[in-house]
Amino acid sequence: MESGLEGFADHEALELLLFYAIPRRDTNPIAHALINRYESLSNVLNAPVEELASVEGIGENAAVLIRLVSQLNQKAGLPSGKKPVVIRSTVEAGNYLVRRFAGERGETAFELCLDRKGKLLSCKRLGQGGDLSVNFDIRQLVANALLFSASSVILAHNHPSGEAAPSHSDYAATERVRAALRAVDIELADHIIVADSDYVSMRDSGCIR
Repeated sequence: MESGLEGFADHEALELLLFYAIPRRDTNPIAHALINRYESLSNVLNAPVEELASVEGIGENAAVLIRLVSQLNQKAGLPSGKKPVVIRSTVEAGNYLVRRFAGERGETAFELCLDRKGKLLSCKRLGQGGDLSVNFDIRQLVANALLFSASSVILAHNHPSGEAAPSHSDYAATERVRAALRAVDIELADHIIVADSDYVSMRDSGCIR
């Protein structure tokens, strides 16, 4: 309570967290097992609940508590829902999305629906895949945009590999989404690819005109 977690090793901090979910048990061996399995505290906190619960000594309650830590941290880093989020530039979009994708282990796609002034009307998760790809329903993307009366849409997905450069499939997906939105008179403002704390704007790269 006096010095916080300063001076704690990763497994010791995890051991302390587990103490509150698994009372009256020595959580040191469990903490070591988790660090050994996932190689870092960050990976432990971002592991799927189902995987965590399969580790000996970890039940569902402890697995949920561990996963909540990173999700709460992610939520705390996002703008408050009481204050409108306005996105008028690539930098504003990129900064928002870097925070939104924090903690995502697999490739994930989001759709940002904006009004004419750049106010964020909705941020919808379109799909989630593995380490290399994500599939989403373009019809659902268009339906979301119409539901929120969006003037424009920003498509976004992450590259867990850490390399933000767009792939051939990213170019193809961008064109399909642009054509589908254009059919209902909605602009695809950008397709942003996030990799860790970096991001690439496909509009700024000349891929969207």
